[in-house]
Amino acid sequence: MQQSITTSFRLSPRLRRALEARAKTEGRGKNWIMSQALEQYLGASSSDLVAEARRQSLLAAASKGEDWAGEADFGQWK
Repeated sequence: MQQSITTSFRLSPRLRRALEARAKTEGRGKNWIMSQALEQYLGASSSDLVAEARRQSLLAAASKGEDWAGEADFGQWK
């Protein structure tokens, strides 16, 4: 069996309600949902950032004008 630790963090009331509703709908525990979400975020975030940086770089390099920002996709930026 894997060793695990217990941790805590604060949730907004809106996020708490959404988590509880999803757990009830899916028949899963809140802990399972949070663990899955965190694993997905941590596993995908670094490779997604690298891929997005490369995509943006290629867009900028292919741009004929000085104003490459007009072609950039800022929708995913945080």
